[in-house]
Amino acid sequence: MLGLYEFELGKAADILVRELFKLKPGETFVITCDTESDERVAHAIARAAFSVDAKPMLIWCASPLGVARAADPMLPGKALAAALREADAWVELNNQWLLYSSAYDAVMESNKRLRHLCLVGMNVDMMVRCIGRINYPLLVQFLKRVTQLTQEARHIRITTPAGTDVEFDNFPGRSVDMDAGYADTPGSHMMGGQIGYAPDLESISGTIVFDGSVNPPLGLLKEPIKLEVKGGEIINIKGGQEALIFEKWLKSFNHPQMLRMAHFCYGFNPGARLSGNVLEDERVWGCTEWGIGHVGELLIPGGARPAPSHTDGICLNSSVWLDGRQIMENGQMLDEELKDLAQKMGK
Repeated sequence: MLGLYEFELGKAADILVRELFKLKPGETFVITCDTESDERVAHAIARAAFSVDAKPMLIWCASPLGVARAADPMLPGKALAAALREADAWVELNNQWLLYSSAYDAVMESNKRLRHLCLVGMNVDMMVRCIGRINYPLLVQFLKRVTQLTQEARHIRITTPAGTDVEFDNFPGRSVDMDAGYADTPGSHMMGGQIGYAPDLESISGTIVFDGSVNPPLGLLKEPIKLEVKGGEIINIKGGQEALIFEKWLKSFNHPQMLRMAHFCYGFNPGARLSGNVLEDERVWGCTEWGIGHVGELLIPGGARPAPSHTDGICLNSSVWLDGRQIMENGQMLDEELKDLAQKMGK
């Protein structure tokens, strides 16, 4: 009996292996999963890797009760790190992500040739929509234009219909990370359709309203969560029951960095839908996303700010001003070049 998107899943896995990873014969390709991962996705990727004469290796672990360093006590960290130190490529399908864990940090520090693609919680439906049906040349062109405009700006303002109104400055010389989905060069990469970086974190001030999802610890939100931020630090959290849960979770770590902003991102994957899965949610077209907590070397080379965990919150239908020039309104592009490219991608 055929499963959901059986044929389409095979094509998406081929695109991942051949186009995005450019996997070569003989390369060791590690696929990590936990007991919340989608088995069909893992096996499809392994088959695609084997079809190009690479050497796929699947590693399954029990699902931790937290992510990043909060997962450390529940992970076979040394064994994971030992395997990944000898790998050429690694796709992370863990729902409780290894990204920013101690094992991840150790591997990325010691294996400089490793190509890592973070696809946390990937399922069949998302694999088809967000990888298999994407026009990558057009997406790359679009993302490069947004990245260029953002890098050239000194000051940025973001608003949303839900009440976000926040401003911040760019940090001179700090690079903007454009994720088009490719993992063909050493280092960590993310699913296509996101632009993220750490601006001048101490300059972030205003109101940030999460109205999409917050993960962890909540997933999809039933009601908005309002953060008052000053100098990059959360000074007040307002809302209903979910806001109380979120505030309690942040403060439960008893660590000052867990109340500080970590990064800013745009979401631009044409196939992404708000689902409660952080990987997909932070790529919903026209959203902006804020990370809180741990900041690694990936975003601030030589200036990591360790914390026990990390969370990401989604602001939908964002409007963006770069040095006073508006390029996006309620999630729709105003810049003519970007507007044309978006329309060609169906947005």
